[in-house]
Amino acid sequence: MAGALFDRDLSWLTFNLRVLEEAADPSVPLFERIKFLAIYSSNLDEFFRVRVASLQAICSDSDEESKALLEEIYRMVQSQQEQFGKIFSQQIIPLLKDEGIRLNLSGDIPSSWSTEVRRYFMDQVVHELHPTLLKKSMVRPFLSNGSIHLLVELHSRRPLKNSASVRKPKYALLAIPDGLPRFFQRADGHGGYDVLFLDDVIRANLALLFPGYSIVHVHSFKVSRSADLGIEDEFEGNLVDKIRNSLSKRKEGIPSRFLYDEKMPIGMLNFMVQYFGLGNGEPIPGGRYHRFSDFFSFPNPFSPRLERPFPQPLNIPGLDAFSTMFEAIKHRDWLLHFPYQSYDYVVEFFNQAAFDPKVVEIKATQYRVAQNSSIVQALINAARNGKKVTVFVEVKARFDEELNLISAQKMEQAGVRIIYSLPGLKVHAKVCLVTRKSRNKKRLRSYAYVSTGNFNEKTARIYSDQGYFTSNSEVCSELEHLFKELHKPTGVWPFKHILVARYNLVPDLKRQIDVEISNAMQGNPASIYLKMNNLEEEGMIHHLQLAADAGVQVRVMVRSICRLKPNGIEVRRIVDKYLEHARIFCFENGGNPRVLMGSADWMGRNLFNRIELVIEVKDQQWKEQLLEFMEIQWKDNLSARRLLPNMSSERIPMQGEAIRAQTAFYDFLRDSNAN
Repeated sequence: MAGALFDRDLSWLTFNLRVLEEAADPSVPLFERIKFLAIYSSNLDEFFRVRVASLQAICSDSDEESKALLEEIYRMVQSQQEQFGKIFSQQIIPLLKDEGIRLNLSGDIPSSWSTEVRRYFMDQVVHELHPTLLKKSMVRPFLSNGSIHLLVELHSRRPLKNSASVRKPKYALLAIPDGLPRFFQRADGHGGYDVLFLDDVIRANLALLFPGYSIVHVHSFKVSRSADLGIEDEFEGNLVDKIRNSLSKRKEGIPSRFLYDEKMPIGMLNFMVQYFGLGNGEPIPGGRYHRFSDFFSFPNPFSPRLERPFPQPLNIPGLDAFSTMFEAIKHRDWLLHFPYQSYDYVVEFFNQAAFDPKVVEIKATQYRVAQNSSIVQALINAARNGKKVTVFVEVKARFDEELNLISAQKMEQAGVRIIYSLPGLKVHAKVCLVTRKSRNKKRLRSYAYVSTGNFNEKTARIYSDQGYFTSNSEVCSELEHLFKELHKPTGVWPFKHILVARYNLVPDLKRQIDVEISNAMQGNPASIYLKMNNLEEEGMIHHLQLAADAGVQVRVMVRSICRLKPNGIEVRRIVDKYLEHARIFCFENGGNPRVLMGSADWMGRNLFNRIELVIEVKDQQWKEQLLEFMEIQWKDNLSARRLLPNMSSERIPMQGEAIRAQTAFYDFLRDSNAN
């Protein structure tokens, strides 16, 4: 079976290439194209810190398969980096200039504004610099992850002792300060703007830092370090303490990527690699500037022109007709689509739960929350108001461990009961359960919120997700049991109305695929339409292929990793302004469509090594709305691409009107409000 699948890491690289294609698309507004360059760069850096670092750790001289994979990764990345450079230099820079924004890439600062640059350097920059002469006898400076460093070759101005003497170069190191804006901007007085990299502000003033020396060469480089926390045994000792103590180790991880200015002289490069021990992985040549993720903050003096504005999130008139969220949810289930509809309804659900005197208990999971989270604050307020509040905090959410620990500590101090990570297992489910007294106060009623995305009001503006409110007693009862299992696992999982990874999710999905296979073999309509972030698990892919071979129409919309080779199954990918994050699974089911939504991608880790939650949408109106959402996605012929058997992709042929799914679905919801 493995030979019939794409490699997961190479597949991910094709996804990142798709991101890069958006930066090259002339139909995309200029500053959106710049942001896609930043997204590509940020994605690639994380890929090296996580996946490549892992491959490097297991690779040995005798492991030919891993060595070949690493070589192919380096080859693909190098090819993509060359495309990146062409897009940036041949498209983005000229277009900026056409708009009156001149990004200086020469390093030569015009004399007309050198005084202004010198003043900025002296007032804002010089105090943040800590240049170091590199000597073999001294402790080597630590190269922090992701920081941009300048390596400076110096020659002393002192006269040589005699004509036979050879002047030996000295080297100095300094880091570009992370606490300062990466770009220096000035108005030119004629309606245009000049922009400099902070790197070049520093380069232009290096003589002030090294008196008595001639500056011969200056070149930049960046090191990415492994993100592995190095926790060998999660089952022994206090896992939270281990994670807290290991966070500092991440900053000291083994180098996984060494990116340097390709114009750096070979002697300078060899010195740097040897001095800092950067032999793990091929040094990768790049341009003069690194860390293009900083282009997220590239200044647009003409904003919002040259950008694709975010449309105002829509209100939901039906929900607004009720005095409280609880009254609305008691009346019926509610489906929400983000960022098309307002996330304020979710925040309001938590806030009302915090202050409603009838609410007695709140239980929630936390995977990734916003900084200064309104939802975390609502949970704190609830505890202070005498509610019983329990939050399961997943402190193993990569790169959010520290934020989760901080928010957990704040909640704990306010009286929230915190349940921390389970050893050997991640809790990725996105769910909140509120228990409230009924009107006559004689019985309790539960209200649940289940989502495909995190409880994060900031990412809810840029991630496309679905959320579902329900007070269905059978669903809420099983969610109550799920929280009990997270607190004190018993191994008893009596789930029938919710689907939970590691228990009934995979058997249910396979059983439903078998239903479609049976229908197809009997000559009845049969179809499967899936949307997810990643499709990787071999067993599920094999089952989908069996369905396709039996005549089931199988369509897959996958954003990132896809190991399935299109063979009787059509696979598409949408990359656009919003990050497609939802997981939705639709089955024709003999004319009574079954529609599922939740947190689980079809990866081995999600299906077998995490607690994931998926629910069935049974309300007919919302089921039809989700199916409409899925069909609009499939009709996209602007931002969508079709995956090909060689792992490349192609545009969807234009048949009829041009459709951008994200715009079309917003219009659909807006028009639904008007009717």
